Parts: sequence; structure tokens; C-alpha cells
Amino acid sequence: MRSIRCLTLLLALFAPAAFAEGMYQVEMILVRQNSVPAFTSQYAPENWSAGAPRLDQNAERPLALQDEVTRLEATPSYTVLLHKAWQQPVDAEGSRIALGDGKEQFGHFPIEGNLSITPGRFIAVTANFWVNQLDGNGNVLQSEQFNQENKNMKGGQLTFLDGGHLALLLKVTPPGTPKMPAMDPEMMEQ
Repeated sequence: MRSIRCLTLLLALFAPAAFAEGMYQVEMILVRQNSVPAFTSQYAPENWSAGAPRLDQNAERPLALQDEVTRLEATPSYTVLLHKAWQQPVDAEGSRIALGDGKEQFGHFPIEGNLSITPGRFIAVTANFWVNQLDGNGNVLQSEQFNQENKNMKGGQLTFLDGGHLALLLKVTPPGTPKMPAMDPEMMEQ
């Protein structure tokens, strides 16, 4: 009987990792916080993708966080730089995807970077993005870097990653996550 309890406990510990594999829904909003002075960093490296595959257009999904973007754009405190949603395959080891937005010039985009997702009890995310100023020849004149890590993200919840003058709103939804029920407007008025 004792061995059955131990086996049950071991299965409970390893079950979340097994269920965490599959296609994750990811939506991110990269913003500049206008009240914080911009900090320019080293130029974006030539290997900004860090060997990650680029996001395929077929993986892109409709945007769901439009209300949040509208609220951000309504205030002078934030400038929305990038808003994307996609599906990303994640296995037990994790997954990294490279994103580029804008016109590519000599391997660089105005906004480029990579996002790593590692499943577990909580979702671990590492985001590394550059906002580049390119000249007419495609040379990087100046870069602003966002590099943050969060190992405590809950699936399906919108999370704010603060990187100083750049910030990221990120929602990562693992497969099988129940959808939050829509609030009844009458209940909200009470």
C-alpha cells in the first residue's frame, strides 16, 4: 500500500511536464515606456536569432489583446512597438522562436529578437529583443535592448515584463488551458 502512495505521488509530480507539450498560443506586445529615458545598448548582434527558427507566417494567429493595445495607445506614457500572436510548438525541453518586424535589411529588422518558452509547473520565458534604428543602407545606427527572464508565469495570464524603457506584455497559453469565462456585464455593475 505504501508503494502505491509513493507511485501516485511520483506520477503527480511528473504529470504536469507531460501535459505541457504541444502547441502554445503566444501573444506579445512590446512597448516603449516614454516616461523612462531610453537606454541605447550595443548594436544588435549579427546572430540576433541565436539560432532559433524564424516565426512562420502560417503560425501567426488573430490578435486577442486589442483592448490592452487601445488602452496603451490612449496614454502618452507608452508607445506600442510590436503586437503579434502566434502558435509555437513546445516540448519538454522548451522552444525558442525568432521574430523580426519591419523591412529586413542585410539580416536586420527594425524590431528583432527571440523568445524562449520552457514548460513546467510554471512557464519559464526568456525574451531578448532589439529595437534598431537603421540607416538608408541597412546599417544599424543604434539599438535599444530588452532582455528579461521570468520563470514564474502562469499559463493563460497576461504578464508584464519590465525592462526599463522597454517592456513586454506577454500571454502564453499551454494546450488544454481552460478559457476564462466572460464576465456577465450585469454582474460587473453591482
